[in-house]
Amino acid sequence: MKSALRYLVLGAALASTPPLLATDGYFSHGYGMKAKGRAGVSMTASDDAFGGANNPAAIAWASNRVDIGVEWFHPDREAERTGPASPLLGSVRSDRRDFFIPEMALRHGLSDAFALGISLYGNGGMNTDYAGGQLNLGPGMENQNLLAGSGRLGVDMSQLFVAPTLSWRFLPNHSLGLAPIGSYTRFKARGFDAFSGMSQDPSSLRGYRQDDVFGYGIRVGYLWKATSFLDLGTAYTSRIQTGSFNRYQGLFADDGAFDIPQTFSLGVGWQVLPSVRIAADYKWIDYGSIASVGNPSTNPGPLGDSGGPGFGWQSIHVAKTGIDWTVCRGLVLRAGYGFAENPIQSRDVTINIAAPGVVQHHATAGFTLVFGRHEITAAYMHAFRNSVTGESLFTRFGMAPAGTRETISMSEHAVGIEYGFRY
Repeated sequence: MKSALRYLVLGAALASTPPLLATDGYFSHGYGMKAKGRAGVSMTASDDAFGGANNPAAIAWASNRVDIGVEWFHPDREAERTGPASPLLGSVRSDRRDFFIPEMALRHGLSDAFALGISLYGNGGMNTDYAGGQLNLGPGMENQNLLAGSGRLGVDMSQLFVAPTLSWRFLPNHSLGLAPIGSYTRFKARGFDAFSGMSQDPSSLRGYRQDDVFGYGIRVGYLWKATSFLDLGTAYTSRIQTGSFNRYQGLFADDGAFDIPQTFSLGVGWQVLPSVRIAADYKWIDYGSIASVGNPSTNPGPLGDSGGPGFGWQSIHVAKTGIDWTVCRGLVLRAGYGFAENPIQSRDVTINIAAPGVVQHHATAGFTLVFGRHEITAAYMHAFRNSVTGESLFTRFGMAPAGTRETISMSEHAVGIEYGFRY
C-alpha cells in the first residue's frame, strides 16, 4: 500500500492543471488508457482504478492497483472567413498543437464488500493560439486577428479533477459507487478586444490575465453483473458548481460563471468468447444548461450578462463501442469507435473560432502487456477532421457584407502510455 501511495503522490505532482483534451465536446473521449484504447467505453469495465472518473461502482470488482499514465495530444484547429470583398476576410491555423496530459488512479480494497479509490484526471479542449496579422483594418490596425482584435487570439483553459471513491458490493452481483468531485479550472484569453463595446466589463477583454476557480460535485454509479457473460452499468455526474472568473465577467455569460455540465451514462458489456469482450456506452452531456457555454452567441444584451451571448453549445449525445481481445495471458489488444453530436451550430461559428470543438468521429486502438504484477498499456486515438460553416456575426453587426461566412475545423491525434501495478 505504501508503494502504491508513493506512485500516486509522484503522479499528482505531475498532474497540476493538465491542458485540455477535446473529443466529446470539451470532454475527453475516455479516462484511463485501457478505456481510451476502446474509444472511452468504461461503464462496465473493472480492469483499472479509474472508477472515480468513469463508474464509481466498478472498483468494487477491480484488483488492488495503481495506474499512472500520460498522453501526448495533438489537435489541429483552423478558421477561415470568406465572402464578398472585405478587409475582414482571412484564414488562420492555431500554433499551439502539442500537449501532454497526465492521469493517475489508485484502488484499495477494505474488505470483500468495500473498496476505496481516488482518480486524478483532466478535461476540456479550449486551448488555442492563433497568430495575429490576418486583417488590415487601416492605420494603427494593421495587425488585427481574425476576430478583429489586436495581436494574437486564443484561450488557454486547464482543468484538474480529483475524485475520491467508495464502492460497495451490496449483493453478490451488484455494486454501488460514490465519488465526490473536486475541480480546479485555470483560464486566460486574449485577442477579444474588438468586442469590448458589447461587454458589461470591457476591461476583461483586454490583456492576457490568468484567473482560476475551484468547484465541487458528485458522481454516483451502479454495476450489475447480470450473468456470467453480461454486465450492465450506469453513472450520473452532477453539475459541478464553480466560482466565477472575476477577471472574465465581461466575457462569460452570468458574470463569469463557468460551471461544468452534468452527464448521464449507460453501458453494457458482453463476454462473447472467453478471450473476447465487446462493450458499448451511451453518454449525455448537458452543455446547453450552462449559460456561459450554452447561451446562443446571437443573444441580445452585453457579454457577461446572465442572458447575454455565450458560445452556443448545445447538449449532446455520445455513443461508443469497443472490444478487448485477450490474445494470451500477457497480451490484450483493444479497438474502438466513438461518435459524438456536434455541440456547435452554424449560428455560433464566429465566437467558436477560439474554441472549435467540432470533431464527431474518433477511432482508437491499444494494448496491454502484462509482466507478473506489472502492466504497460498504450492507446492511440484519431479524431477525424470535421468542419462547421455559418454566417459571420460581423454581418449582423453591419461590419461585413451579406454572404460573409466562416468555417472552423478540427482534427486530433493522441498517443498515451500507462504503467499499472497490482499489489
